[in-house]
Amino acid sequence: MSTVATLRAVATTPGLPIITADQRLAERRGIKGVLAGKSGLGKTSQLWTLDPHATLFFDLEAGDLAVEGWTGDAVRPRTWSECRDFGVFIGGPNPALRDDQPFSSAHFEAVCQRFGDPGAIDRYQTIFVDSISVAARLCLQWCKGQPQAYSDRTGKPDARGAYGLLGSEMIQWLTHLQHARGKNVWFCCLLDEKLDEFNRRIYSLQIEGAKTGLELPGILDEVITLAELKADDGSSYRAFICQTLNPWGFPAKDRSGRLDLIEEPNLARLMAKIAGPRPGGAPRLDFTAGPVTPPAPAPALPTPAESPAATPTFA
Repeated sequence: MSTVATLRAVATTPGLPIITADQRLAERRGIKGVLAGKSGLGKTSQLWTLDPHATLFFDLEAGDLAVEGWTGDAVRPRTWSECRDFGVFIGGPNPALRDDQPFSSAHFEAVCQRFGDPGAIDRYQTIFVDSISVAARLCLQWCKGQPQAYSDRTGKPDARGAYGLLGSEMIQWLTHLQHARGKNVWFCCLLDEKLDEFNRRIYSLQIEGAKTGLELPGILDEVITLAELKADDGSSYRAFICQTLNPWGFPAKDRSGRLDLIEEPNLARLMAKIAGPRPGGAPRLDFTAGPVTPPAPAPALPTPAESPAATPTFA
């Protein structure tokens, strides 16, 4: 059942709208995540691991040369208004919003008049957005033309107002797509690498405006970094870094509790593991009381590679 059909069913069902445990457990849960990595490591090439008949490529970068020959469908929004229109078409309307607000019922109906039946999106299980870095730049360009981006006192451009609006717009867009329960939505993002005052490497998501980068990990289910690591013999290999507590300081988060620190760089298999049963049926966290015992020494881990990796290929 699509998101729109589910909303209509709940709205027309009499009585207290309680979702029972059986209904909740039977729902198809989409995975929402961001895939970060340096340029050229193969983020866009993860499309090759996905089913082309069930994946919609949200092409913002016009960088599909890496997936030339991939047989899936794509959309190519060029403005922030188009990004919002596709967002409401994918996620359905938010009944809590006024008709004059984006992602409202009125916005959804207006978009459906242009795009057609929203059921057309049901065939796609995964929306692959490349990239959120470009989406933020489109949003900032739109924000600079809004009244909030100008000073009320002088009428001159106000950068603080523009960036404040940017944060609100991006968070609203991401949150709306997060609520598309039946869809997997993955955002590609460039990884920014800097040195702090102690000459230590620090990594962050490369997104216009600090607010979006700070709140993004709290909105999405998964934050995965595609990194190049060095093996003991000095050779380089690519891997997904999936846990927040990692020795390299890469942005990472796993809300499912099913992923190891290092996973194979294959997005389709990663999603299958996230959606699969938890090994041994163990809970995510241990809440039992008792004395705390120190953990065993961790095994030696590979170090990040210094040189850029070549464009990857998939078997």
